[in-house]
Amino acid sequence: MKKIYHLSSCNTCQKIIKELQPLEGFGLQDIKSENVTENQLEEMRSLTDSYESLFSRRAMLFRQRGLNNQELGETDYKNLILDHYTFLKRPVIIVDDKIFIGNSKKTVATAKEAIRL
Repeated sequence: MKKIYHLSSCNTCQKIIKELQPLEGFGLQDIKSENVTENQLEEMRSLTDSYESLFSRRAMLFRQRGLNNQELGETDYKNLILDHYTFLKRPVIIVDDKIFIGNSKKTVATAKEAIRL
């Protein structure tokens, strides 16, 4: 499978998608207009080590809800991501059996290499 979960209103996501072009055979899912399903999240989780690695602590709701003062477990991370799109670290790029999470330069460069193979 080749898919990118992104936020269309996020300039960083858009810049990364542009940098990764051409994206032949890739599905693009705007997580704001098309929520991530539990099955999709399970698939992402199967390619990484935890729900926490998919979770964005930079989301404004993280502090607004006081989650920064709580101890969260794997079930909490999963439920929060399913509850609101901003809790998914973006973009999430899936290339076959590899997953690339977030927008660090190293992650994007590694994803770009995987796409070109």
